[in-house]
Amino acid sequence: MNVRNEQFGLLETGEPVQLVALAGGGLKAKIITWGAVIQDLRLAGHEPPLVLGLERLADYVAHSPYFGATPGRNANRIENGRFAIDGTPFQLERNERDATHLHGGSDGLGRRNWQIVEQSESHVTLQIVDPAGRAGYPGNCTVTCTYRLQDPGTLSVVYETTTDAPTIANLCQHSYFNLDGEADALGHEISIAADRYLPVDERLIPTGEIRPVEGTPFDLRKMTPMRRQTETGGVAFDHNFCLAGERRAKTAVAVARSNRSGVALEVRTTEAGVQLYTGSMVDVPVPGLDGRRYGAFAGFCLETQVWPNAINHQGFPNAILRPGETLRQETDYIFTKG
Repeated sequence: MNVRNEQFGLLETGEPVQLVALAGGGLKAKIITWGAVIQDLRLAGHEPPLVLGLERLADYVAHSPYFGATPGRNANRIENGRFAIDGTPFQLERNERDATHLHGGSDGLGRRNWQIVEQSESHVTLQIVDPAGRAGYPGNCTVTCTYRLQDPGTLSVVYETTTDAPTIANLCQHSYFNLDGEADALGHEISIAADRYLPVDERLIPTGEIRPVEGTPFDLRKMTPMRRQTETGGVAFDHNFCLAGERRAKTAVAVARSNRSGVALEVRTTEAGVQLYTGSMVDVPVPGLDGRRYGAFAGFCLETQVWPNAINHQGFPNAILRPGETLRQETDYIFTKG
């Protein structure tokens, strides 16, 4: 099969970043090798893009808040960048306010160039090696990311990670979704099948408590307007919802919907948690897809992953990957138009 890719841009090193165009299942996607980023995603019968994206590589490097990226080797936050495995302490780069390790560090997998190892008209597999010592991580990790478009309206995301030494590993897909093309996503409704969530401190680090959602703004077990966060007592969500105690067979965990456009998104995943981030801190000074401007709440993330800072809390899901194991993380994003 003759599949041609485009050059999306050049990094400062002169290394080319490739753009891969995919089509299948009523979807079209554009993937760039930098950060394994989903740069664009469209649904047949719905003109606006389903994700927030940028048109130029330089804008991604300078301004992207992980739009469509694959952050890692450990997505989300680690308190003080510290953890221990089998009694051995490790210190990671503290790249968020010089206090927290976020999304694998300043040169994490979501900000590095991956290689294409396989592709067709409807799928692409990317690979990267994360060397021991980068940002302080132990072990050399080989990571693959496969994006596949299939019926019905499904973007399938599969991550596989192996290591040659005990380490922490946890990837996620960090697309910001907007299902109607409006300036913000506050007109959407959302539900998450979780009866517990993780409270956080002022640095957005889980406190260690696992709190019931019952009677709180975090009770999203029924379809709920996202606009609640702009109301008195509302919440600008950047929190983990506890789906299970460990990874499990792929399960339906969340639904988002725009009544304006009729587009709905269902999320199914193997992961034990999902981080709902409603984009309260988004403020991008350059145009996005179709010339759009992205400000606060322009899109929302449903980041399926292990619970944040799990390595530092007993009773949280396992975050350690060991030699001989393969960490396989699967998530389906299923789009329909009513």
